Amino acid sequence: MGKVNQHELDEFAKDADAWFAQNVNTDPGFMLPLTFMEVGTDQQFEFLRDWQSKVYEAGYLGAAWPSQYGGGGLVPAFQKVATDAMRRHNAPIMLNAIGLNWTGPLLLEIGTDAHKEKYIKGILSAEDIWCQGFSEPENGSDLGNAQLRAKRTGDQYILNGSKIWTTLGNYAKYMILLARTNTDAPNKYAGLSFFLAPMKIEGVETHPIRKLTGEYGFTQTFFTDAHIPAEGLMGEEGGGWLVAMKTLEYERGTRDGLAGGCMITPLDAFAVIELAKTLERNGAPVMDDPAMRDKLVEFIIEAQSLNLCKERAHIAPLNEERPMGLPLSSKLMGTEFARRINEFAITMQGTRAGYYVGDPGAVDDGLWTRGYLNAFSATIGGGTSEIQHNIIAEHVLGLPKR
Repeated sequence: MGKVNQHELDEFAKDADAWFAQNVNTDPGFMLPLTFMEVGTDQQFEFLRDWQSKVYEAGYLGAAWPSQYGGGGLVPAFQKVATDAMRRHNAPIMLNAIGLNWTGPLLLEIGTDAHKEKYIKGILSAEDIWCQGFSEPENGSDLGNAQLRAKRTGDQYILNGSKIWTTLGNYAKYMILLARTNTDAPNKYAGLSFFLAPMKIEGVETHPIRKLTGEYGFTQTFFTDAHIPAEGLMGEEGGGWLVAMKTLEYERGTRDGLAGGCMITPLDAFAVIELAKTLERNGAPVMDDPAMRDKLVEFIIEAQSLNLCKERAHIAPLNEERPMGLPLSSKLMGTEFARRINEFAITMQGTRAGYYVGDPGAVDDGLWTRGYLNAFSATIGGGTSEIQHNIIAEHVLGLPKR
């Protein structure tokens, strides 16, 4: 890692702050998604694709990725200050989250030069949207039991089966795909392989899934004799489980190397306090209720502790006893916190909580109800909260498997 020139970093941060102050548009005239998992209309998609491309061209996305593949070639500190500027100015999310956070870092770590040259720049510019093909309708959290078949024929693999919860699958050009290449392997994990699979080919169909919120964003993807090039195989045939586990480390935030940017609109816990000042219960502001104030204080303390945990995770001496403790628990704690604080915001609204986006009586146009309902997707994606508890128990605390 190169040495940081503090003067150059300060100038970069100053320029980034000015650029986002001038260019951020938080009200394009339609509802902006809170997360990349909520992009359900062409209008949202095109706006966010253009926005990511604009941020990349300005030099504030992928700043720490290698310049020979389209990145900025700078040290990670530069990307951090750019992402901080995005958050300060409440910038729209980055659209190509699976490419920026999972596929790109994976390719830079273990991909071939050909893979990097082919895919990295398109990931950053949002020209090439990526989706993830891990979960299947019949296997849920049992990822190792994936049954979508990939049979090699010459320089191609033929795919048959389906994947579900493929976020942005209907827009994606490529998919990171876990498929079964050997049904006679000694165990279920040994028969899996990992592919960089094209989506816009014959034999691939995506069916949008309508969520409880009324939005789309997820799809089910069907493969029927779909031919993909063998050069898309990552690692060795039958070695896909290890590649998938490495991918999940990026997805769960336990590894560095992400492109930067905000994939989820940051939750402002202090906004709940402002909400409590404006809402009334029994003719008085909710904030006047001592029990509600105590609960609000607990949420603020928890929010601050999560922020401090992110900083602590990068200080080696504070993590010597259990070095993976904070990285592995951050996904669990953060997603569950978002769900609970949105739920609390709803309880403060009383009967008005029954209104949703677009309803005249909705509080903040249904933001908190929308946030609550959508929060569940983050507690499931990347491994459910139940799975995360097991991972922490086994890999941090050293407890035996049940």
